[in-house]
Amino acid sequence: MPYSPFPRLAIVVSVAIFLLTASVAQRAGAQSSSSNPPPNRQSSSSQPVQEKAPSLVDAAGPTISLVSSEPVFLMAAALNACGYDEGLEDSAPIRKHVRDEINDALAKSEDARAKRDKVCLYIAQHRMTGTERDISQYISLALYLSNPPALETTVELTEMPPDSTQVVEIVPLLRDFAEAVDLHGIWLAAHRTYDEETDKLHDPLSKMIVSTNLYLKMPATTYEGRRFVVVIEPLLSPKLVNARIYGTDYVVVVSPVNGTIPMNDVRHTYLHYVIEPLLFSRTNAIDRMQPILKEVRDAPLDFRYRSDTVALVVECLIKAIEARTMDTGIPQYKIPAGIERSDLPRYEHERQLTLEKMEAVRVAAVRHDMAQGYVLTQYFFEQLIQFEKDPASLRDTIGEMVYGMDIDQQAHRARQTQFDQQADGDVLQRSKPRNLTGLDLAEAKLAQGDVAAASALAHKVLADQSDSLDAVAQGAQANFILARVAIMTGHPDVAIGDFQKTIATSKQPRLVAWSHIYLGRMLDLDCKRDQALTEYQAALAARDGQQDTRLAAERGVKTAYAVQGHSCDDDADDSTPAPPAKPPASTPHPQ
Repeated sequence: MPYSPFPRLAIVVSVAIFLLTASVAQRAGAQSSSSNPPPNRQSSSSQPVQEKAPSLVDAAGPTISLVSSEPVFLMAAALNACGYDEGLEDSAPIRKHVRDEINDALAKSEDARAKRDKVCLYIAQHRMTGTERDISQYISLALYLSNPPALETTVELTEMPPDSTQVVEIVPLLRDFAEAVDLHGIWLAAHRTYDEETDKLHDPLSKMIVSTNLYLKMPATTYEGRRFVVVIEPLLSPKLVNARIYGTDYVVVVSPVNGTIPMNDVRHTYLHYVIEPLLFSRTNAIDRMQPILKEVRDAPLDFRYRSDTVALVVECLIKAIEARTMDTGIPQYKIPAGIERSDLPRYEHERQLTLEKMEAVRVAAVRHDMAQGYVLTQYFFEQLIQFEKDPASLRDTIGEMVYGMDIDQQAHRARQTQFDQQADGDVLQRSKPRNLTGLDLAEAKLAQGDVAAASALAHKVLADQSDSLDAVAQGAQANFILARVAIMTGHPDVAIGDFQKTIATSKQPRLVAWSHIYLGRMLDLDCKRDQALTEYQAALAARDGQQDTRLAAERGVKTAYAVQGHSCDDDADDSTPAPPAKPPASTPHPQ
């Protein structure tokens, strides 16, 4: 059932309404979201799109909800089974636990592996950008699926967002895979952990909602008929925030870790939820801002902001609010108690200096947003300073802000702005480089041909190994690295032993499958075809769903592995067999 923060919220909001008769002070608590991507709206029109609400949005439910979703869990589980490892090391422990449960089920059933392979093949064939957008389209689709066993779309395709319909053919494949590995049973076992994460998020989310409403002087009860839903899914990357707008309903999908989520991104979407209706009702007044669009043609903005005045105004106002309420990182200065009256001017001066430093951080955030092309941010930032001194709510003040804008002045200000060359959004969509350590660094060294460094790092992991499950998994990967080092340095017997250790201790299907493939190739080179076939067949049984693994194993079954200059001629003298030749080091391996 949906878990709503609204019951406890109502008490705090009631207090907030009482306080609205006085001026609301400037509040800190959210960092600048200048780089936050906006919620995904499927149309560039200035009016809300008319897709039907997802199945998890309860029209009779609370205004603000914090929920989990089994269809989203099933889709995320399938993505994980098909090589989606983004953010795995930073994810909650439940993600690795579910992956292990799926791998155990796959190891017991060839039918399950075959159905997993069909899902993975579909995902591989529909990979378009190589970014998080590939994942987002599946999450968008999952929001429109019913619970299993039916697991079907809840509305007509024409009433769904375009990105979700592009991958809708995966639904029957997902249904078969979920049944084959009993994902519903895994979901029931994991649901308690989801409830615990929901409980941890309740208070932080409530605090964010209340503080935002207090600043805007708009109680939550004014949003009746519209829904703001936060969906938690720990099987996704903690860095992924999937914000969606469906008609009048706003949905955010996040991956919590120990009661924390990217709250600034969630707040950014909540501000869209609050502010967009206020500005959509004033589109005629905003249309007169068309001259400003001419000045942002060279800005690194998304096309929607360079072509739609309403979208630009909404985003600029939100960024101004975020700048006014951001956590500047500078502690508030408090005048000590019990000081002498003669010392008061000195302490007041210190307090004023602190306030000026905090304001300088906010102004710098505004300048950054202006350079990104959000050229009305400074105007709204200045207007909000006056808004904070007035008891009127944003609903009552927004008209004056919009109608009172001097268009020529703002166009001139935009003309004088030096725009950045690259958008924050473009930077966010790229994988940020990270410092490699441990076995990740060993893999990188091995790929570069530095076998000595790779071997040293792998041996260090084995030397520090304990009896924990994570340590055993690390040991299996270390043995896999050492086996390939042994191949590259001409020690096939050592390689065979390390591959066998990997098979015995690893729960990762990819490590196990490729260990069998390497063993099969070494046996082929040693002219032991029957034993090699056994290894290739074992690799097919343990495969991880990736095409390279399946194709390599199938190729080994069909044709003996060979390298140039090597032959298993029946007439050859085998009285003194040569040691197995080493397979090429360029063979694909787990990253």
